[in-house]
Amino acid sequence: MTQFLFSIGGFIVALGILVAVHEFGHYWVARKLGVKVLRFSIGFGRPLWVRRAGPDDTEYMLAAIPLGGYVKMLDENEDENVPEHELSRAFNRQPLWKRSAIVLAGPMFNFLFAFVAYWLVFVAGVEGLKPVVGKVLPDSIAEAGGFEVGDEIVAIDGRPNRSWDEHRLYLFNQAFKGRDIPVQVQTRDGDVVQRHIDLGRLPVSKIDSALIERGVGLIGYLPEVSTVVGRVSISSPAANAGLRAQDRITRVNGSTVNSWLDVVKSIQPRPDQALQLEIERDGQVVVLTIVPARVRVGDQEIGRIGIEPVPVEIPPEYRLLVRYGPLEAVVRSVESVWTMSTLTLKMLVKIAQLEVSAKNISGPLTIAQYAGHTARVGLDRFLLFLAVVSISLGVLNLLPIPVLDGGHLVYHLVEAIIGGPVPKKVLLWGQQIGILVLFALMSLAFYNDIVRLMQ
Repeated sequence: MTQFLFSIGGFIVALGILVAVHEFGHYWVARKLGVKVLRFSIGFGRPLWVRRAGPDDTEYMLAAIPLGGYVKMLDENEDENVPEHELSRAFNRQPLWKRSAIVLAGPMFNFLFAFVAYWLVFVAGVEGLKPVVGKVLPDSIAEAGGFEVGDEIVAIDGRPNRSWDEHRLYLFNQAFKGRDIPVQVQTRDGDVVQRHIDLGRLPVSKIDSALIERGVGLIGYLPEVSTVVGRVSISSPAANAGLRAQDRITRVNGSTVNSWLDVVKSIQPRPDQALQLEIERDGQVVVLTIVPARVRVGDQEIGRIGIEPVPVEIPPEYRLLVRYGPLEAVVRSVESVWTMSTLTLKMLVKIAQLEVSAKNISGPLTIAQYAGHTARVGLDRFLLFLAVVSISLGVLNLLPIPVLDGGHLVYHLVEAIIGGPVPKKVLLWGQQIGILVLFALMSLAFYNDIVRLMQ
């Protein structure tokens, strides 16, 4: 229940902040350029809170459905009865450059917010793990590149490296270029040598958030996880069989398991096959029969019984805080916003070209999960989460889809070319097409969310 409340609360707070930032961009630029704003709303539907203020008696509103917002401006296309003395302040009467600036302001404020969030986190410091290799997956890009357990990664492509995740976004971007990345490491013997990550060997379909681990085959150092069960999912095969939190798994089908990885290796290859788990509970040995559920992950089907281990404590010597000076943080923040924006666009293009799975598209349920998780972890992670989602909103709103800001900018471009407004019939067709496209994207996102929750 606590996890659920964090997810719902984090989602509402995150979406409220990002929608407010986006709509404030439209609102602020419209006001600065002399356009009269009638309403500033966060959310849709029934008003929960309304206040009128300012010289224009603007209506500020919080509405019941928090999935967006809008800024209503004085516009003859929406109200033919605009008083003559206010016609000069109507949106439709403004020069093309002013209308375009107002439309563009929403996405630009999303990018600006992301920059500020990154800067605050970079200056305050980002908690991370020491970049020490704990495992090299067999037959992987990392193994071919010469990596060994105990290597400490000190530089990636000439960029000094201080933590495991410091250059994850940079590697993500280089993966699309298929580059062979030089990596400087310090071995367990203290020697400084060069390894390689040949991203040209990585299929585009394998580029995702777990690029370093699943794609490259490098696993950072983590203490060995014990076989003690920390959490059992409701209605899972484990729960139905009677497995409980704090049970220690000692054997699976008669084979001794010494770590959580041993447990995973014993269960994943056996979906729909009855397994005998021998456990220690309150000093007694209990034997349970569990049938792992069949779950599809990527291109393969694996077995899962719905359990999680007891979280392990990271040794202090492997924890660190990466902090940048104010000026360096500016450079890093600009780079992060630009890289994340271009990566989002590249992923959308690859999805459209069917080179990357559409399963990478996430909807509000997944966003809520991440919002709740980052909110529990700490303010820095929540701010980084907000920055990423804000960038995604900015990029998506700039897509040339009618009803989105990018679609309006396309209309403005056409207007500039033909020397007059786009015909109303074309606008109506575009609106209908845009609504269909958005409905299809939202349906796909919800479907992906539901599939993830069921896994």
